[in-house]
Amino acid sequence: MSKKILVVDDTAAHLQQMSEIVSGAGYQVITASSGKKAVEMAKAEKPDMIFLDIVMDDLDGYGACREITRNEETGNIPVVFVSSKNQRADKLWAEKQGAMALISKPIDEAEITKQLKMYV
Repeated sequence: MSKKILVVDDTAAHLQQMSEIVSGAGYQVITASSGKKAVEMAKAEKPDMIFLDIVMDDLDGYGACREITRNEETGNIPVVFVSSKNQRADKLWAEKQGAMALISKPIDEAEITKQLKMYV
């Protein structure tokens, strides 16, 4: 049984690109297009890892990450942000929310694969 990875992005093109990279690396992909949905899916599906966008409408990635990492059911799931936000302050804030890393867009396949190998 392959490991399950939750990919979260509110931009369809990014969601598809990430999904193709993750499935191409041999993982099962589940997707969500909002922060609220990400929190629901994390609880329902218990993925092995989550790639999470930061800038989203209903609940941003920071808020979703806090909910996921501070919940006892989902707190052990590694979360990696994938975002256009890539300043030093963004990286520090990402870590404060419980994320393992922040990868900046444009999406780099090698970086995604590296994170998968590190955390799954």
